[in-house]
Amino acid sequence: MARALIIIDVQNDYFDGGSMALVGMEAAAENCSRLLDSFRASSEALFHIQHLATRPGATFFVPDTPGCEINARVKPRDGETLVVKHFPSAFRETALHQQLQSAGVDELVICGAMTHMCVDTTVRAAFDLGYKCHVIADACATRDLAFDQRTVAAADVQAAFMAALGMPFAQISSTAQQLQTS
Repeated sequence: MARALIIIDVQNDYFDGGSMALVGMEAAAENCSRLLDSFRASSEALFHIQHLATRPGATFFVPDTPGCEINARVKPRDGETLVVKHFPSAFRETALHQQLQSAGVDELVICGAMTHMCVDTTVRAAFDLGYKCHVIADACATRDLAFDQRTVAAADVQAAFMAALGMPFAQISSTAQQLQTS
């Protein structure tokens, strides 16, 4: 089995001062960076995912703005694969699946943002394509959501989505657990 690290949308707009700041993004980005360092050290495949908004009226990840740039903690180096997407799933209308197949990858370690949107959608698509998925819970971030005139706290959103992804879509673990198995 060949593994790859998939870092989803760790972009400046998700940090404090950005257009869509997430709860816990600093800690999640630090854990993404630790995972990235590990994959770089072992020369395993890694894929950086960047969302660029194309829909009219978009308020974040607007092309040619500082907010759409990948955060410095996980910025791709020369020679590392960058996949640009325009939808929540990193597989929709991108070459990611073909690139993973070309690299012989069948197991994915997934981290990034937002847990309830792009991470969730990408994990489910990867599962449907036959990949074994590992989601690193403390290397993902989300935000408060609203439903039925009620605010759902980011911690509860995170827990609910990790619980939902944990069966059967992915194995859920922490950065420390993942680094122990690397």
